[in-house]
Amino acid sequence: MTRRAADGSVAGGRSRRNFAGSRPVMDDVARLAGVSKQTVSRVLNDNPAVRPETREAVLAAIRSLGYRPSRSARSLASGRTRVLGVISFDAARYGPASILTAINTAARESGYLVSSIALDKADRDTVVRAADRLSAEAVDGVIAIAPQRWVARPLAEAGLESPLVVLENDLEDGTPQVTADSWTGARTATAHLLGLGHSTVWHIAGPVGWTPADRRTAGWRSALEEAGTEVPDPLAGDWSADSGYELGRGLARRADVTAVFVSNDQMALGALRAFHEAGRRVPQDVSVVGYDDIPEAAHLLPPLTTVRTDFTEIGTRSLRLLLARIDGRSEPPVDPVVPVELIVRRSTDRAPRS
Repeated sequence: MTRRAADGSVAGGRSRRNFAGSRPVMDDVARLAGVSKQTVSRVLNDNPAVRPETREAVLAAIRSLGYRPSRSARSLASGRTRVLGVISFDAARYGPASILTAINTAARESGYLVSSIALDKADRDTVVRAADRLSAEAVDGVIAIAPQRWVARPLAEAGLESPLVVLENDLEDGTPQVTADSWTGARTATAHLLGLGHSTVWHIAGPVGWTPADRRTAGWRSALEEAGTEVPDPLAGDWSADSGYELGRGLARRADVTAVFVSNDQMALGALRAFHEAGRRVPQDVSVVGYDDIPEAAHLLPPLTTVRTDFTEIGTRSLRLLLARIDGRSEPPVDPVVPVELIVRRSTDRAPRS
């Protein structure tokens, strides 16, 4: 064990006041604790081979000096940078932004930093440049929030050297993915409207080629086909309230439209405005269901029935799955499919009488 003198120094070392004015480094910790740099490194990386009394001496020196190991020091000691990369598409929307926040929080709690790249284009060159930048930063792993189907090939061809986890997509090469159960969510929403006595349900869909939008359209169609009722042609929006408004204006002119399932809450907001301007009351004349449960959904007029997606859980599960890949654990640490929940509010009601 090391021996501490009356002035606060350790035998064979220096007092804390001798380090004033400069940031302490690992050599200073080693001298103060009376051990080698390698031993300090083992303590920092929680190596079980260090004796308890030696570990305590190193930790006491770290506290005394106020030493904070740099990222580069940890990288040299462990072979890792403790940095994760995130490639995000359409990051301004509520869903991707919420997922990114959750990833940052979970990464911080696990001792990692996050280097994120938000892309406004999903072409091959843009994706490859993003992958090259993260490779240059030597990130330990990458999460791609990539809901567009055409992003799959550029990601697969990007040549990432770090473990990869993909959200809301399928690279068809065994790359782990995490996704919300959009198919079940849409099917449940449609069945809810049919259960209220509506003869069929119209659908304002998301953009064609977006994995969540395609899965929601498939779930909506499945519920209608199982009920043996008419399947109207879906109307493709672009996730914005403006597109929901324009498509809603067309639906509002049709007297036979009494129920609409909308693929996200922003488009549902636009549809509500269109029905209001046309004098079609919600829910007395038309019932509307949205998707995602954005924070404003409960405060719309009327409060919006919607399918709640737990974006925080998606981000957290993706982080846990990526860390398992980095650690070389083969067993899946999480269920890759996050369940959703129908939240019934006042925008849905019994079908109006003829």
